[in-house]
Amino acid sequence: AFGVDGAAHRGALAAGGATTAVLACGVDVPYPRGHAELLGRMAQQGLVVAELPPSAHPTRSRFILRNRVIAALTRGTVVVEAEYRSGSLVTARQAQRLGRISMGVPGPATSGLSAGVHELLRGEGVLVTDADEIVELVGDIGDLPPVRRGPVLPRDHLDAATARVLDALPYHGAT
Repeated sequence: AFGVDGAAHRGALAAGGATTAVLACGVDVPYPRGHAELLGRMAQQGLVVAELPPSAHPTRSRFILRNRVIAALTRGTVVVEAEYRSGSLVTARQAQRLGRISMGVPGPATSGLSAGVHELLRGEGVLVTDADEIVELVGDIGDLPPVRRGPVLPRDHLDAATARVLDALPYHGAT
């Protein structure tokens, strides 16, 4: 997308870093068209992926499906701008369901583009204001996540609010 997404990709490339685009269309379909050159640079210096076959065109539902892939590929999702109904919030919530960290950059209280971010921050989102805070939460690029110890339990798949309720209940062990 134009705006924050495009700026983040251009910034990563300009700094000599790698970046990944997850498309809601085939990898041969530049979308938005204005990003054709950017997608070409990303294919050379980073990664362009899609679940869809070549020549598939984007649809609204494909963007929502694509967001789950974005959430799964990351250790954390940062939302910079989002209205109440936003694909970015869909991605952040999916990240939370996957046990990833959702972060938000607060904006002006009077801006509709901040309303969704503020909603995220009132819930399970973590407020961040710079790259150092993000690295503190998710680690440096290239770091491996810690190895999970023990078996996966049913409670590991609970959303954050349900887990808090469960934690608040008194524990009565078997007698």
